[in-house]
Amino acid sequence: MAKFLKKGKSESEIKTADSKVKGTVEKIIKDIEENGDIAVRNYAKSFDQWSPASFRLTDAEIKEIVDRTPEQVIADILFAQKQIRFFAEQQRASITDIEVETILGVFLGHKNIPVNSVGCYIPGGRYPMVASSHMSILTAKVAGVKRVIACTPPINGKIPDATVCAMYFAGADEIYILGGVQAMCAMAIGTDSISPVDMIVGPGNAYVAEAKRQLYGRVGIDLFAGPTEILIIADETADAEMVACDLLGQAEHGPTSPAALITTSEKLAWETVVEIERQLKTLATADIAGVAWKECGSIILVENEEEAVREADLLAYEHVEVLTKDPQYFLNNMTNYGGLFLGPETNVAYGDKVIGTNHTLPTMKASRYTGGLWVGKFLKNCTYQRCTPEASVVIGEYAMRLCELEGFAGHKEQAALRVRRYIKK
Repeated sequence: MAKFLKKGKSESEIKTADSKVKGTVEKIIKDIEENGDIAVRNYAKSFDQWSPASFRLTDAEIKEIVDRTPEQVIADILFAQKQIRFFAEQQRASITDIEVETILGVFLGHKNIPVNSVGCYIPGGRYPMVASSHMSILTAKVAGVKRVIACTPPINGKIPDATVCAMYFAGADEIYILGGVQAMCAMAIGTDSISPVDMIVGPGNAYVAEAKRQLYGRVGIDLFAGPTEILIIADETADAEMVACDLLGQAEHGPTSPAALITTSEKLAWETVVEIERQLKTLATADIAGVAWKECGSIILVENEEEAVREADLLAYEHVEVLTKDPQYFLNNMTNYGGLFLGPETNVAYGDKVIGTNHTLPTMKASRYTGGLWVGKFLKNCTYQRCTPEASVVIGEYAMRLCELEGFAGHKEQAALRVRRYIKK
């Protein structure tokens, strides 16, 4: 039976002040609905001390930024984008349109139609999230989205050059230096200077996440994102240094980021605790990662791999690393995870930054019902149908009876009209 050796705060304890966040976001949305660009500018001044002549970068400004960015930075960005583009292209190729004849004369099909316009949010608060440019903008472009715009906030009053380069090389049609709720609202609602989009995507803080929640329906979204999560499943073949390193490597995202270890080895569990304390003494982001581990970290001791799978599926975490003698077992048997990282040779940082899979993944147990961001999120699976006159009569007679069964007289008449018109006398 699974046993907790360490338990973090409960889900209710680590929730943000939802009512405060909700109220603040409601106020901002209403203000931007009523006052457009003026409200956007006021919030940019207030939150980011940022008020340029235009939030949108011109082609000349983008070129100047690219020209002053170090060559190695650009080379690294392009390498990452090559990996991400290739995998996204393979995913897109796997999604096909179909048409089938279900019975004689009845043709049903579907088309995968790209969303027309998408707004991508690239965070830049605690860390400049350069990689989010690849994951959202590039993926949308591979899916075939015609207009992809992107917003990222200034950092300490300055334009984040590397992020802008990544946005440009990913294929953004419009780039805005604009952050927070005001960016999400400007893209979703539209202003005099920013045309609205059909869908908004990308991670962000609690306020950005709440904005997506409140704007959903008016526009589509990718996911409701919470604090990033890391689960490591390990046995006696794993070493504590790697386990501790990988737990802290994700815990540094924020003080509410859950980090969990499921292990069949109690020895490894306690060695990991010791190793975490050792690494926190030298980790540059220990002030954040240490709080996350103390308040949101957990260790679960299990008897075997089967029990490890059960516990892991109950957690349904965003990132799951498997450091066991048989990682394939977990690929074959787990059902609830955002991204799976198999074996010690890979890790979450690879997926977050460069290896090719998308890093926008489900959190807060959402992996029970959805995967992460991918080209398919930007495609609408739209069905169509057509019939020959003879087939319309066959289908129509069934439809008449079924409509009558439900009391839909008008529906029944739609079918009856076709039967009368197309039946052979």
